[in-house]
Amino acid sequence: MKAEIISIGTELLLGQIVDTNSAYLAGELPALGVDLYYISQVGDNTGRIAEVLRRAWARSDLILTTGGLGPTDDDVTRDAVAQALGEEMRIVPELEEHLRQWFSRRTVAMPERNLKQATLVPSAQSLPNPVGTAPGWWVEKEGHIIAVMPGPPREMTRMWRNEVVPRLRERVTGEIILSRTLKTYGVGEGTVDEMVSPHSRSSNPTIGTYAKPDGVHLRLTAKAPTSEAARALIAPVEEKLREIFGDRIWGADDETLEGAVGDALRSRKLTLATMESCTGGLLASTITDMAGSSDYFKGGLVTYTNEAKIAYGVPAQLIEAHGAVSQPVAQAMAQAACRALGADVGVSVTGVAGPSSLEGKPPGTVFIGLAWGEKARAHDVSFPGQRAVVKRRATTAALFLLRRFLQQG
Repeated sequence: MKAEIISIGTELLLGQIVDTNSAYLAGELPALGVDLYYISQVGDNTGRIAEVLRRAWARSDLILTTGGLGPTDDDVTRDAVAQALGEEMRIVPELEEHLRQWFSRRTVAMPERNLKQATLVPSAQSLPNPVGTAPGWWVEKEGHIIAVMPGPPREMTRMWRNEVVPRLRERVTGEIILSRTLKTYGVGEGTVDEMVSPHSRSSNPTIGTYAKPDGVHLRLTAKAPTSEAARALIAPVEEKLREIFGDRIWGADDETLEGAVGDALRSRKLTLATMESCTGGLLASTITDMAGSSDYFKGGLVTYTNEAKIAYGVPAQLIEAHGAVSQPVAQAMAQAACRALGADVGVSVTGVAGPSSLEGKPPGTVFIGLAWGEKARAHDVSFPGQRAVVKRRATTAALFLLRRFLQQG
């Protein structure tokens, strides 16, 4: 089955919002055995939406639309689908009653313009939307399917999972596509590609390399009649890649570095504290993105000035001798974080985020300190890019080095 996604909304074309719906749906289709060939974006214009729909109808078996199902004048997706199909919309009494009850339960009078959300064309069935006022449409006609879903991601994902996917599973036959992503850090994209080249000639599974903010990802993709068969194709290739990269592979699929660090700390019953300079609290913020991080994270100190570093226990003479941006100071910061917050493990970041040099060191120079009991060390790294990029990469490097530090015990 060939699929096409159409994201509808002028705000997409103006860059006011990011089209996360298409990315989500694109990631869902392979496991259903559906091949995605096209993704389109179109503004809130009936004629243009109908034109894009007719083009999709001519080349795709499955058309997924998101957006344009609200009650306002510029929500015209239903009108465009009706126009493209040559059918007339009509108000369905059952849908109107459901809509009026939705507003009544909230003790709000229903605006009459919301009646457009109670319409269908003859070839469409209604898709329930218990978390919003806009039901979707399921259209089957002449061997084609159109699934019309709302734009708000919360409403769209629920409708997709509970209404669209079950219907598709009844209709899709053939092979499914399964992917497994291995995440590496500390190796450049070109080097990774060279290292996997002897194994990348396979057509099933295929191997792709992708540079991401948390390192270079290796995506293994297999096609097979079942998920179990696809996993069996991927398994020996994954095993070989893990032999090649060793501990440079820090995770897989949806795993995150902050999650891996949290798991390592929790399993060892260790607590963590941070002291940051150039990252300005980004490291602590990233660590606390994990639910339950209070189990192991004591807290973080943002010591942006030398005075603040000294106040929390970094020796002044060390800063005077080596400069704040240095290995000795990074190490001392990690140790001071442990003492100040009563943690077992400390990690620190000091560096030059840019755009100007500092202490004679160029932008992108970063030192990361680690401390655990009697063990303490510091690493120097360098990152190209603008200020925000340097801060993000320094945070990622600190998490990776902290994970390795904990593994080495």
